[in-house]
Order: sequence, then C-alpha cells, then structure tokens
Amino acid sequence: MINAYHIPVLLNECIEGMAVRPDGVYVDVTYGGGGHSAAILEKLTTGRLVAFDQDVDALANVPDDERLIFVQHNFKYLKNFLAYYGVNQVDGVLADLGVSSHDFDEAGRGFSFRFDGALDMRMNQTATRTAADVVNTYAEADLIRIFRNYGELKNGRKTAAKIVSARDVKPIESTVQLKNILEDLVPPKAGSKFLAKVFQALRIEVNSELDVLQHLLADACDVLKPGGRLVVMSYHSLEDRLVKNFIQTGGFDKQVEKDFYGNPLTKMKSIGKLIVPGNNEVEQNPRARSAKLRIAEKV
Repeated sequence: MINAYHIPVLLNECIEGMAVRPDGVYVDVTYGGGGHSAAILEKLTTGRLVAFDQDVDALANVPDDERLIFVQHNFKYLKNFLAYYGVNQVDGVLADLGVSSHDFDEAGRGFSFRFDGALDMRMNQTATRTAADVVNTYAEADLIRIFRNYGELKNGRKTAAKIVSARDVKPIESTVQLKNILEDLVPPKAGSKFLAKVFQALRIEVNSELDVLQHLLADACDVLKPGGRLVVMSYHSLEDRLVKNFIQTGGFDKQVEKDFYGNPLTKMKSIGKLIVPGNNEVEQNPRARSAKLRIAEKV
C-alpha cells in the first residue's frame, strides 16, 4: 500500500537527518503513504511518533501501532495537538512538502493537467474552497497576483485575462477546460513547465501552502528540544526559500534579528549542505527530481 500510494523521497537521508533515538519523540507532519514514518518507527523502542495528514485517503496507510498517534488535521495545528496529547517538546520534526504521488494520479483530485478531472486541488477534501472557485470568482488582479507570486509566471497578466474572458462565457470546472483555455499561451517547447506553474499557483492558493509552511517552521522551532532536528523537503523554490531563510535568520526574509550587542538571535543552525536526489533515485522516481532537503538543529 505504501509504495503504491507514494514513494518516499530521500528516505535514508531524511531518517539520518532526524538522528532518531529509540526513546525519542518525533513528528511527521506529512504522513501520506507512511514511508518516512515507517522508517522512524523501525528505530523506536519506547519512543513515540505523532503523525499529521489532513487527507482522508492517508488513513488507509496508518498501521495499528501503539507508538504512533495519527492526527487527521493540517500541520498548522501542530502545537495544539501536541499539547492535547501531552507532548511538550520533541526530538525531531519531519516535513515532506508538496502533493503525494497518490493525489497526483487521482484524476478526480484535480492536481494534474495530465488527466481530465474536476478542478479541485484541495489537500483537505472537507475544505470549501476549490481551484474552480479561484478561477471563477477571483478578481482579475488577484489572479495576476497568484500566477506571478505563486507560479512565477512572466505572462501572469495574459494568463489571468484568458481565464476571465473564458469564464464570462462558461464556468471553468475541469482541468481539461483550463488546459484548453490556456492553449494559445503554452510555449511550444515548454508546455508542461508552463502548465505545471499554473497548476502550482492555483494549488498553493487553494491550500494556503506558504502561510501554513511559515506557521509550521515557527511552531516546529518552538516545540523542538535543544539539539532537536528539523528536516524539511521542498519541491519548488518558493518553499525552499522560506525554509532556507528561516534556518539562517529565524524569519522569512533575509534580515537577521540581533540582540543589543549585535549577536544574531537565530534559534536554528544548518546541519550539512543542501541535499538533492541522485541520478539513480530520479531515474526510479522521476517526481523526486525537484526535491531539496534541508536539515537544521535547535540551538
């Protein structure tokens, strides 16, 4: 089930980065298919693992293991649920960001332009806002902002204009509809890349991904013990930039907060260099090609 659902990326590197102790307390905030969690559990004896996933589909991958607490909620509620379960501090937090292979391959979820499906893109299937809501109700100026900021599209204005013009004729409800509407804007040699950016921008907006990531990084720093590890794997530059800046500065821009004497007030220190998948892993799992892994330690 785990392999069919999602192939864990940089599995060994993530587990090594967590520096798992048999009696430690760890958090996997993106359970998914359970691959990373299973590897953590293998190293635990008396320790515990708290796993989060807001996607109801992930429930099918949860084993009956008394060392595991599964929380079916977004990881933005990390501190709330740790407190609920009596966990004050943890030894490690792991986040494998992005969309699982399972969700990409489910046409009805609407994450991929490769399939004809509803324009949905909700990671939490009980949430109310869908990608269809965004493309059909957002003002043109807001669509431009989304495509420029979240998709890093140079032609965000034209992309938004195409959508607004099309929705005036007929509501945009499917992935294929959206793909066809933007057909004239697709570069001849980079069509997949352009569409991937469009879908990425909509998905980030639907799920408030960057805001949620900022909450996670700040909360993870608060709940980690001194010496505890933060292991984060991102899949596009917007996520990686936030993670990198947070580790280096304790914030989300490049400004380093300092004390009265000019000493940096950062609470995390980077462990090792940026890790990316090797050629063999990318060949076996092409979706790993954009992964970037950063490891930090609470000081």
